[in-house]
Amino acid sequence: MRRLLQDLDTPLDGAPDRPATASRPRVGEAESTDLRRARRAARRVFRVNPSRSARRSATAMLTAGAVGLAAFTGPSALRTGSDGSESSLVLGSDDPTQNRIHASRISTSAQFKRALVQEEGVRQVVYRDVAGYPTVGVGHLIEPQDNLRVGDRVSKEGVLGFLDGDIAEAEGHVRDLVGDLPLFQHEFDALVDLVYNVGRGNVSASESPRLNAAIDAGDYDRIASELDYTHAAGRVARGLEFRSERRAAIFVSASYEDPRETGSTRTDV
Repeated sequence: MRRLLQDLDTPLDGAPDRPATASRPRVGEAESTDLRRARRAARRVFRVNPSRSARRSATAMLTAGAVGLAAFTGPSALRTGSDGSESSLVLGSDDPTQNRIHASRISTSAQFKRALVQEEGVRQVVYRDVAGYPTVGVGHLIEPQDNLRVGDRVSKEGVLGFLDGDIAEAEGHVRDLVGDLPLFQHEFDALVDLVYNVGRGNVSASESPRLNAAIDAGDYDRIASELDYTHAAGRVARGLEFRSERRAAIFVSASYEDPRETGSTRTDV
C-alpha cells in the first residue's frame, strides 16, 4: 500500500467528487423466481453475462461449453440459507475469483486499492471536497474525533491509518448490506468502492431501494445497474460519472482500468 502513496499531498485526479445525496427510482416488479434462479445458475456455470448482446452471450456460452461438463462433474456443494432457499453453488474451490462465496470470507484486492487511490487522490493537507466536506488522505472524511481542521497536515502514517480504517469500515458495511448473498472478488470490490464513495447511509434501503431489492432478489444484473451514483452537492459531477462507469466495469467484468485512460467512457453524457 505504501507504494501506492508515493505521491502524497498530490491529488491524482483533483479533489474527489463525493455524493451528498442519492435518490433512486421506486423498485419495479421483480423477475419470476424460476427465471431468476435459471439465470443465476447459467452465470455461475457458464460465466455468461445476460446483459451482453445476444451474440456476445452466445460466444461466451460456446467458449464455456468446453469446461461446462467438468464444472458439473467436479467437487460441488449446494448451500442453502436459513429459510431453505438456494444461496450459493460452489464449484471446485473457495477462491472468490473463481466462485462466489460469502462476503465474510472476502477482503478487498490489491487491484481495487490501486483503483481507489487513483479515484480519490492522496492529500496530506486537509481540504474541502466538492460537496464541502473536510477531507484528507485517500478521501477520508474528517470526523470530530480526528481533531483536524482545513489546512492541517497529516503524516504519511496517519494517511495510511485512515485508509486502512476506512477500507475495513466499508468492507463491514458491504457485508451487512449483502447478507448471505455470495459474491465474486470483483463484485465485492465494486460494492466496497460504492460504500467508500457515497457512504453507508446512501446505500440504505430508504435511500437506495432498488439496489437493496436487487440484492434481496439475488439478481446480479440488477445490482450492476444500480451502482450509478453521479451527484455531489445536488449536481451531476463528471468525476462521479467516470467512477460509476469504472465501478460497474469492475462489478460486471472484473475490469479495473480507468475509463479516462482507456477511452471506454460513455459518449452520451
